[in-house]
Amino acid sequence: MKIVIVDDDPLVCQSLKLMLELEDDFVVIGTAGNGQEAISFCKGSDENPDLILMDIRMPVMDGIESTKQIKKDFPHILIMMLTTFQDEPNIRLALQAGANGYLIKSTAEKNMTQQIRALQSGSSVFDETVVQKLVEPRADRLDMLTDRESAVAERVAQGLSNKEIAEYLFLSVGTVRNTLSVILDKLELRDRTQLAIFYLRHKK
Repeated sequence: MKIVIVDDDPLVCQSLKLMLELEDDFVVIGTAGNGQEAISFCKGSDENPDLILMDIRMPVMDGIESTKQIKKDFPHILIMMLTTFQDEPNIRLALQAGANGYLIKSTAEKNMTQQIRALQSGSSVFDETVVQKLVEPRADRLDMLTDRESAVAERVAQGLSNKEIAEYLFLSVGTVRNTLSVILDKLELRDRTQLAIFYLRHKK
């Protein structure tokens, strides 16, 4: 797995590089000190990274704006926010920008490598404290869902697209889209990412 580390602290970049390259399947192909450098690396490198570990607060360009631009031009690149910030506004802005995961820098080394591999396998990865910020305790609202809505919610939690859900449940894509809107409204959730986290956390 080819990784780029983006952090304005050179010591953080170096320590993460040393840690990650102890793993046989990880190689750090570059580091950047701000979001603009990260964009330049992706555009100028002969080999695109598979994953970017992205800090949030940096000079020149922050990690959220950088994530938004990289995801626009290179949607296949996975971006894991790796930051000290645990406040809800930063978390939501990062997810809206397209981040695939959100970890806190205090995450244990062994857990961090496991989380990166989970992200690579297609799972969304969030620190437990982040999950608590995103999902308020509304578990009983799952009982409000119809059988069809529950089936759609479950497939969203599994990472399926609307088209894949439609094929799996023998529905039209439009029906899936409308059902998803109803689910989000009932559960007072904002998007599919919140729905996936909420469902996996509270399913019985």
